[in-house]
Amino acid sequence: MRTNKYAGLCADCGVIVAIAAGWLIGLPGAWRTICPGCQPKPPARADHPGWHEVPLASLDFETTGVDPLTDRVLSFALLDDRGHDYTGLIDPGVEIPPGSVAVHGLTAESLRGAPAPAEALVEVIAWVQDLIDRGVGLVVFNAAYDLTMLRAEADRWGLGQPDWHRLLVVDPFVIDWGIERGALGPRRLTDVAAYYSVTLDNAHDAGADARAAREIAYEIGRRQPTIAAGTLDDLMGWQRYWFAERAEDWNRYAATAGRSLDDPQGWPLARTTVTAARTA
Repeated sequence: MRTNKYAGLCADCGVIVAIAAGWLIGLPGAWRTICPGCQPKPPARADHPGWHEVPLASLDFETTGVDPLTDRVLSFALLDDRGHDYTGLIDPGVEIPPGSVAVHGLTAESLRGAPAPAEALVEVIAWVQDLIDRGVGLVVFNAAYDLTMLRAEADRWGLGQPDWHRLLVVDPFVIDWGIERGALGPRRLTDVAAYYSVTLDNAHDAGADARAAREIAYEIGRRQPTIAAGTLDDLMGWQRYWFAERAEDWNRYAATAGRSLDDPQGWPLARTTVTAARTA
């Protein structure tokens, strides 16, 4: 959630909220100021069955930019469902924009001597394929970005693709929108982690982001019995539906504001003509 830039009254309780002392929630064009005491909170944990009771894997990349079709992977974190964590760096062989360095701190100098993309990513792809073969769910915050990035890198380096159509994805970014329908404003990984009281001490480190994303997924399952119900296959269908709803909701605003449109069918992989924006 964004802090408020202007003083105002809390939309819920009416108290005065000083500049940057509260939050803005809501949708573009319909923002509401709320005070810290009225900050939205998730439901309490409950005891119910669901997909959150099985071990999940998690994946995250740090990259050269925000376009998954043209930018490059610089680091990766693969958190296995069996308790094994794999992290690594990649020397992309291209310039790293200063804006990206400012986000994650990965420079060309720090990556010199790291494996080349083809060498490192073949192991990442094999890891993903193993999850697919074992039917393990993979947590990826904003999957349309990271998975599209992996597919593009595999194409770029002539690597075999995983069986994408069989991959079971748990995307807290999409699920959170399905629950809140955008009413809490923009929700990056740091926002959703704070909402569910998940620790994220080193944002934009691939390992830290992957751990937080997986813990958010578990918390959503523990606190949202309706969302947790059913199988991961059921959840895949709901996530496609929510992603399409979110894109159509955005497109109604974008069409009047001169902004680019999103592809309602672009989850968990964006189509090659559409860009999936980075949100973590």
